[in-house]
Amino acid sequence: MFIGRQPELEDLSRLYDTGKFQCVIIYGRRRVGKTALISEFIKDKDAIFFTGRETNAKENLEGLSRSIFRFSNGLPGASPIYASYEAALEAIFLLAEKRRVIFVIDEYPYLAAGYNGISSLLQVYIDKYKDNSKLFLILCGSSLSFMENQVLGYQSPLYGRRTAQIKVLPFDYRQTGEYFADRYNPADTALLYGVTGGIPLYMSLMEQGLSVDENIKRNFLSPSGYMYEEPSNLIKQECREPAQYNAIIKAIAGGASRLSSIANKVGLETALCSSYLSKLIAIGIVSKEGPFRENASKKTIYRLVDSMFRFWYRFIPDCISMIQQREADLAYTLIREQLPAFIGTVFEDMCKQYLWRQNATNQTPFLFTDAGRWWGNHPIKRAECEIDIIADNKTDGLFAECKWTSEPVGTDVLSTLIESSELFHYRKKYYYLFARTGFTQTLVSEADRLGNVFLISFDDF
Repeated sequence: MFIGRQPELEDLSRLYDTGKFQCVIIYGRRRVGKTALISEFIKDKDAIFFTGRETNAKENLEGLSRSIFRFSNGLPGASPIYASYEAALEAIFLLAEKRRVIFVIDEYPYLAAGYNGISSLLQVYIDKYKDNSKLFLILCGSSLSFMENQVLGYQSPLYGRRTAQIKVLPFDYRQTGEYFADRYNPADTALLYGVTGGIPLYMSLMEQGLSVDENIKRNFLSPSGYMYEEPSNLIKQECREPAQYNAIIKAIAGGASRLSSIANKVGLETALCSSYLSKLIAIGIVSKEGPFRENASKKTIYRLVDSMFRFWYRFIPDCISMIQQREADLAYTLIREQLPAFIGTVFEDMCKQYLWRQNATNQTPFLFTDAGRWWGNHPIKRAECEIDIIADNKTDGLFAECKWTSEPVGTDVLSTLIESSELFHYRKKYYYLFARTGFTQTLVSEADRLGNVFLISFDDF
């Protein structure tokens, strides 16, 4: 059963139904489900599906020729090989002169690496045929930097030829809950969302009938587990000096967030460390953030975008010896103690997703246009303070605190949030408190009295 991606499928179907030439760019990090999305879309349609390989131009041309032959003749096996990419592309565009044909190039960056003239060739044939063609061209790739710069970017020969682009993102918490429906309780689903990062492939590894703990031990804490070397393998595919990148990611997962602290922890000059971080940002592993609505570069921090990377680099490297000795139970005992703090950060992401969903359906006090975290100095208290989520529309402000604790949240959390909000001058202010285990009766009464306080328990998700 295919779960999720309904908006993406609807977009693709709408474009397909026009009957006109389309060039759709589909991209996203590895394992996120791009190929599954395309396969679901084309399953009842005429389609030529070709996957680029990390090989030379000749072998990829042979593979493309076989894909065209299978489509034209419905037969696998030996096929005529086109003399050139020009001839192969010409054949495809001619096939789509009078009928709707989908042409998919999956792993497009691999094809372009083996034959760097492919984008220019596609430009030529698109310009030649697009006005009368019924071709539905899909270019798909996992290299974010390549797809954004060499396909979508201004310097690309394909610039201006695409008719749509879809960036496939990991599942959010609600989609993850749909995937694991009737299998795990909400708290366990939250943990699975955190350790898989919402990546469908990793979610599929979680075996029905096993507890969350057993699934984590089997996949992450076993030398034969799929996830045991997965993040480091992904880094090796994207980066030339994986050891340095691994060290930087581990430093961030361990709590280092500013450039100077990351550089010190891994023993690099800040300028060199900055270049490594830029690469990690380009491939979608790290984000560079500042306090909400501020441009202060001195407050810039770096964080791991993907919670699976946060989980793996925070816990697995320190347990390698135990894992190799097949002491999964012992390793997980040490990890389990620190999971609440790990899920606390994941819970903040879940709360932001909740607010955006509420905002989209007009269920927030006002329609906000942006949301983010804020941190800085409180001049009256003379101390650093943080606000988990701020959302605004420039005139009204929403402030949120997210607590993944085993005890009900009390009035002290609300008081601290209100004090921190005094640093911001909005016409109206609203306060959201998110809690795993609910709220004290005193806080419930205080929220009723104030009228601008919203209490959202985890069960409300």
